[in-house]
Amino acid sequence: MADEGASNRELLLEACRRNNTDLLSSVLSEFSSSDELANFLNTATDALGCGALHIGAQYGAYEVLDMLLDQEGVEIDGVEKREGDTCLHKAVRYVNSLSKDEWEEGQAIVDILIDAGCDPRIRNKAKLRPIDLTDPRNTELRSLLQKAEFTMLAGDDVVQEDDDDAGAGSASDSD
Repeated sequence: MADEGASNRELLLEACRRNNTDLLSSVLSEFSSSDELANFLNTATDALGCGALHIGAQYGAYEVLDMLLDQEGVEIDGVEKREGDTCLHKAVRYVNSLSKDEWEEGQAIVDILIDAGCDPRIRNKAKLRPIDLTDPRNTELRSLLQKAEFTMLAGDDVVQEDDDDAGAGSASDSD
C-alpha cells in the first residue's frame, strides 16, 4: 500500500505549529467553498482537541493566525477538550512562557485575537479567564485584557464618535 502523505488536517496543524504561511495557503486552496473551508477549520483538531487557532496561539504563530482569522466562518471562541481553553487562553499561556524581554512580541498574539473578537470573559474548566492566567508582573497584558473585557461588557452602551461625521450635525438641526 502506497503512502498517501499527510492529510489536510495534519498539514494545517503543522502549518500552525511552524507559522508556515506557504503550507497554510496550500491547505486553504484545497477547498472550493467558504462553507467547506470553515467547517474544516472548525473541526480539525489534534489528539488533545486543540484546533488550528489554539495551536497557532500556543506557538505564537502570528502570521498563520492572521490568515486563519481572515477566513469566513472560522469559530474564534472554540474550546479545546483538555483544559477547556480558548485560543485566547493559549495565547496568554504562550506570553507567560516567554522571557520578560519578549512579552511585547508575544502580546501581539493576544492583541490580534482580541481584535478579531475573541471573548476574554470565557472561563476554562478551572473557571479561569485569560486575565486570570496572566503573569501578574505583565501589567501591559493585564491592561489589554481588562480593556477588552470592559469593551465586551459595555457592548453597545459605549457611543463611538465617527470622525467622518464630525460637524455634520443631526438632520433636526438643519434649517
